[in-house]
Order: sequence, then structure tokens, then C-alpha cells
Amino acid sequence: MLCSRFLTRSDQPEQPVMVFLHGLLGSGADWLDCAQWLQAYSCIGLDLPGHGGSRAVVCHSLDEAAGQVRDSLIKLQLADRPLVLTGYSLGARIAMHGVANGLFAPLNIRLLAVEGGHFGLTSTQEQVVRWRQDCRWARRFRREPVDAVLADWYQQPVFSSLNHAQKQSLVNCRSDNLGSGVAAMLLATSLARQAYLADALKSQPVPLHYFYGGHDSKFSRMANDSRVPASCIAHAGHNAHKEQPQAFAMALRRQLNQHLEMTQ
Repeated sequence: MLCSRFLTRSDQPEQPVMVFLHGLLGSGADWLDCAQWLQAYSCIGLDLPGHGGSRAVVCHSLDEAAGQVRDSLIKLQLADRPLVLTGYSLGARIAMHGVANGLFAPLNIRLLAVEGGHFGLTSTQEQVVRWRQDCRWARRFRREPVDAVLADWYQQPVFSSLNHAQKQSLVNCRSDNLGSGVAAMLLATSLARQAYLADALKSQPVPLHYFYGGHDSKFSRMANDSRVPASCIAHAGHNAHKEQPQAFAMALRRQLNQHLEMTQ
């Protein structure tokens, strides 16, 4: 079972429960600032395999990761509660993979909220390039001090909206990760091993809404190209819920209310 934490607790049992999945190198606590603006709901952050309180949990594939999320929520007695499943980056890909492949039954997911999640690569060449890239990072995480690897990790283009101080802050707070655990999860859930999910998600009964930062050109383009319902979070880069927690929370709540009104 994955480690879980209540970020907020609501005394309104009729409200959906918000479930949050973090990105690589993070933990469920990453959503705390966002959850403070969602006090009307019970908000739960899960620690994914190899991260936070789930450091000892082993994962070998996206299927297994999605299954671990499902089983953990069932053990929390949430199978009969309406859920909003929100994932960022790696967490978004696990959430999308689970919904697209029907791996979350019998959970009652009322909304799938995706933040900066990659739908998948569409060519074998792209997959080969990505696998080699992930293998290089994994090798470094296994062999080198984590802070040294992170200093280079946050120089990647996807983090270009962050200034030096913000990047250094991330290095400092993420350096307590175990390099071996990060490496294992990176390879087990590599984008190179993920199918293209956009079309499959559109055919599922679970409504999808995509969130991206206004400064995140790569993922704003991906959202537009895939033609899924999407919202832009202004003044934010790739990690919109961390950079603009109030704006992200308000946008998420708006989408939830709209979907609930449509189903009543």
C-alpha cells in the first residue's frame, strides 16, 4: 500500500474526495499549498513508489503503478466515494494510463485532472531516444550524489521558466531522495514504455481536463494539439500547482463544479 496523507479533511461527506499524485522526485506533500484552497473537500496526497513514505515500495511498470494507486484508495475505503484524480507530470501519466486502460475499477472517478502530463510518444524513433535518455539519467541517479544530478536535471528545457533561486530551492528540497529509488521508478514508468493515450482517454466515460502553465510552451502546445478540454494557469511554468497554488485550485474547482452540474 502506498503511503497517504490527508492534506485537508472535510465534514461534508457528499463532496468528492480529491486525490493527488505528484511528479518524479516529489511526494504527496507537494500538494499542500494547493489543498489549502480546497477546504470544502477532503484532499489526499499519495506518495508514489520509490518516493516519500513509499520509498520501500517497488514498481515495475505503469500497470503496476496504477494498480498500487487503485489498491491504496480501496484500502482507504474510498471505493464508493466520488473521486477527483489529479496528477502532475509522472503522476498525471500514471493517472491517464490507469483511466485509459480501465485499471481503476471499481473506483468512482468523476474527473481526471491532468497537469503537464505527456500523452505519449508517437514514433519508435522517439521512444528509442527517450529510453536512452532515461537510462542515462537513471545511471547517474544510481552512481552520483543526488544533489549533483539534480543540479543538471533542473537545467532541462521543461524547467526553463524557473530562475536560478527556484531551481536551487528544488535541488535542496529534493536531495533527500534515494537515487536508486528514483532510478528504478524512472525506468519502470519511462515515457518510452507508455502508449499514446489521448485517443483512448477520449473514449472513456471519465471526463478529462488538462491544465498547463502559461509559460510552459511544450505542454500548452500538447494540450492544444490533442484537442482536449484545457485550462491555462497564468504566470506559471511546468509545475503550475506549485508556482500558482491558489489559481490552480480555483481552476480545478471550477472544472469539478461544471462536471457535477452536467451530471445532475
